[in-house]
Amino acid sequence: MAAVAAGTFTVVTSEMLPVGLLTPISGSLGVSGGTAGLTLTVTGLVGALSAPLVTAAVGRTDRRVVLCSLMVLLAAANALAAWSPDFAVMTAARVLVGVGMGGVWSLAGGLGARLVPAGSVGPATSVVFSGVAVASVVGVPAGAYLGELAGWRGSFLAAAGLALLVAAALAVLLPPLPAERAVALGGVVRLFGDARVATGLAVVALLVTGHFAAYTYVRPVLEEVSGVRASMIGTLLLVYGVAGIAGNFVAGARLGRSVRGTVLAIGLALAASVLLIPLLGVSVAGAAVLLLVWGLAYGGVSVSAQTWLALAAPEAREGVTSLFVGVFNGAIALGAFAGGLAVNASGPHAVLWLGGALALGALPVTLLGRAPEVSVPSTGSGG
Repeated sequence: MAAVAAGTFTVVTSEMLPVGLLTPISGSLGVSGGTAGLTLTVTGLVGALSAPLVTAAVGRTDRRVVLCSLMVLLAAANALAAWSPDFAVMTAARVLVGVGMGGVWSLAGGLGARLVPAGSVGPATSVVFSGVAVASVVGVPAGAYLGELAGWRGSFLAAAGLALLVAAALAVLLPPLPAERAVALGGVVRLFGDARVATGLAVVALLVTGHFAAYTYVRPVLEEVSGVRASMIGTLLLVYGVAGIAGNFVAGARLGRSVRGTVLAIGLALAASVLLIPLLGVSVAGAAVLLLVWGLAYGGVSVSAQTWLALAAPEAREGVTSLFVGVFNGAIALGAFAGGLAVNASGPHAVLWLGGALALGALPVTLLGRAPEVSVPSTGSGG
């Protein structure tokens, strides 16, 4: 299970890597900050499309072979990004990252039930997706720190090396995993007809779009709104990351009492922390406190959304996970793109208002939509 969690950590870290490196990437490749943000948009968009398509295309191919192959593809994509002499090559590399990321994330979601006894499926699935949660909140500050030490290209080379190590670990540690059944694309699409699934996906779309509209541009926000020096960016993002890991465990503990209530609390905290930055985050101390709250809130998004959808469609693990990954990464792409338009047109303040408004929009959807009614035992973790 640890090897699979390392795989989800690596793909999401690769996806998120540009967030903490936007300023040096834009300077090196000669593009604006908003244009550099498209490195996240294109990866999210391709990941959204590839998640259900890869799941259907691999048919009954052994999942161990598929996962190892996708990790090798991810390594090659990160190496290409590190070498890229211009923005066009960087974009091509990020397309390949999207294919690898969408495929690995969607296939990994159903492996917990196959690798452990029935009584341990919940904790095992939490371990698999803890890689997503940790990457979402730790991968960015780690990349920013490494970028300060070795340059942004060094960060991408490190991600390539990590992907190769994980591919080797998966090949050695996983047993053969022939597909339980082929996943038809039409069956995946039909899951949208379940009101509980549709509500969960709508909430994911609003929260994640709002988060990434703002978070993609967190470095220029911290530099221009809060007056943070470049040398402090990695430290503040680490504060955010540690809070995010804690938020993952806090949300996991609360889900056994109320899935809907947990999601409502996350949406409210996320909106408040983003919207208050222009008012209370104009100093380093104020920015640190709000980033801590932001991390706590966003750290619980993945585990809460995945629990919501798993309860809504327990008979279609790979299918509903591929939909979740597709919507999640489509929201990343949309958020990064919308944030880029806003920051180019009106500056860093605009992405905060946009992100906060979208997070607030998730609240009435959560309240009025259909939620799963079955309570779940607390696992205390998840991605």
